[in-house]
Formats: sequence, C-alpha cells, structure tokens
Amino acid sequence: MAVVVALVSWLPAAEPAVAAEPRVAETVTKGLDWLAGRQSRRGNWAANEGRYPTAMTALAGTALLMEGSTTTQGRYAEPVRNAVDYLVARARPNGLIGDPKNDDRYTYGHGFAMLFLSQVLGEEEDERRREELVQVLTKAVEFSGRAQTKDGGWGYVSAKDGHDFDEGSTTITQVQGLRGCRNAGIPVPREIIAKAIAYIHACTLPDGGVQYSSKGGGGRPAISAAAIACLFNAGEEDDTHVPRMLAYADKHLGNIANNSFGHWHYAHFYYAQVMYREGGRKWEAYRSQMEKRLLAEAQADRGGVCWPQGYIGPVYTTATNLTILQLDKAALPIYQR
Repeated sequence: MAVVVALVSWLPAAEPAVAAEPRVAETVTKGLDWLAGRQSRRGNWAANEGRYPTAMTALAGTALLMEGSTTTQGRYAEPVRNAVDYLVARARPNGLIGDPKNDDRYTYGHGFAMLFLSQVLGEEEDERRREELVQVLTKAVEFSGRAQTKDGGWGYVSAKDGHDFDEGSTTITQVQGLRGCRNAGIPVPREIIAKAIAYIHACTLPDGGVQYSSKGGGGRPAISAAAIACLFNAGEEDDTHVPRMLAYADKHLGNIANNSFGHWHYAHFYYAQVMYREGGRKWEAYRSQMEKRLLAEAQADRGGVCWPQGYIGPVYTTATNLTILQLDKAALPIYQR
C-alpha cells in the first residue's frame, strides 16, 4: 500500500528553472530547430529506415515541450500540435497508440506516446482537444493494463501477442507513461503499478543491477538506470532496493566516458533523470560532464544541430540528448523533482 499511495500522490511544485550556460542554450535551440525541421508533413518523426514512428514522434515532441512550447504558444507550437494530431490519429479502438503492423516493437511507442500526450494535456487550453486527449489516454491506460504480463512487466508487444514475454526497458516506458497519465488526472488502476513495482524488485540482483527480464539475462546498466528513474517517479526514493541500485548505476555510469556497455544514450537518458532528482553537487558534477561531452559531439548542418551517433538514428539520439540538456528547466511534471 505504501508503494501505491506514494505513486498516486501528486508531484511537488516545480523548483525555479536554472538558467542554462550560453553555449548549452544555443545548442539546445539549434537542436530543437533541427528536430522541428525534420518533422514530416504528416506530423511524425522516424528512426532509420522509417522505423518506430510513434516512439520517435513522442520523444521528439517531448523535447520540444521541454522548451516551454505548447500546442498554441511558443516557438515550437506548430510542430507540437502536428505531433499531437499524428499520435491521436494513430490511437486504435483497443487503446493502443501506434500500428502493430508497422511498429514491430509497438509497446515502446505506446508508452512514450502516453508520456508525451499526458504532458500536453496539462497545458491544453482547447476544450475539444482536451476531451479528445482524455479519451485517448483513458483507453491507452486500459490497453497497458491488458498488455501487462503475469509477472508484472511488459514486453516489446502485448502479453498476448508476445506469449507473456517481458523485458525491463519496455516496462519502464510503460510505468513512466502511466505515471504521466496519473499526474494529468487519468485514472490508473493501482494493481497495475503495484505489479510493476514488484516486477522491478524481482529483477533486481544482489549487486543492484537490474536484469534484462524476469527470466534472467544478467544486470544491465541501461535498464538499471531506467528502473531507478521509474521508482523515483513512483515516489520510491526510500525503497530498500534503491541504495544498491544507485551504487551499481554509479559504478557503471558515473564516468560518462565509459562506453563499455550497450545503449549508452538510452542509459544516460534515464541516468540523467536520476541524477537530476538527486540534485545538489552530485547533479551539478554530472551535468557539467554531460554538457561538455554532448556539446563536443554535436554536429551542425544547415538545419541546426544534431547527434548522429547510434544505430537507431539521429532523431532518437538528438531527442534524448536534448531532454538531458533541458532537465533543469523543470518544464514538465514527469521530470520535476
């Protein structure tokens, strides 16, 4: 019950935004300009080879929201609005946001879409659009509940489609999306989250690493960082598993020059959220390291600035890096302390 009560409580008010160092602010603006320029006329973004359009649209849209734009105001109001329209149009009668025929790992897109649209809902002023978003997100939550496996996690597809296979990274995506919905006033059944928290606990190894799946797979730095962020979103900073999870994550991710594990950008996308929630000197030291590395790796072209590293593609890497660089703005409830 303590887990549930903590999860459904509202987040505290945002702390005052911290002014970004000029070079960081300039890079962020150019990066957001690059993303806005890469949006298709249909309102979506995509990974390499046109893959994962739902997930990429939600991630890019979230990065634009963090600047402070909404569907009606701000520098990126039009691309944000177009992204919302695209994702709402992809909402299916069963509640899935996405297309199972073209999104081979549609659970990612569904979770990220819930997160993005829930953050939009909190600032949406148009009554018709608000009603539409509430309807889409309510059904999306119901779909996530049906897609959950018997062990409390989620896989790349629903439990039925994936024969009850579960996997850590998609589980975290679902939990953050559900948390965003709950913050926005969408009903989220308590048992879904309670099962998900129990799943994370069951996947946490004695050294604090979170394994790939409930079936095994060994501890993974990227999934471990994501799991801590998930528990923090649930108000579980004092969870008895957290200290050793943090120690494991710090061992593997504390030195940002460490590239010895897979999915570096994904790992730091979540580890940055953890460090930001930690705050203080720990966050300041991490942020300074991360800013130096990301600014050094940014590449300029006629459209602005992007990060082309990673096999998923530059939209993914650019959107996640821009999220990291904008955490101090505290613009979205899901990323606030």
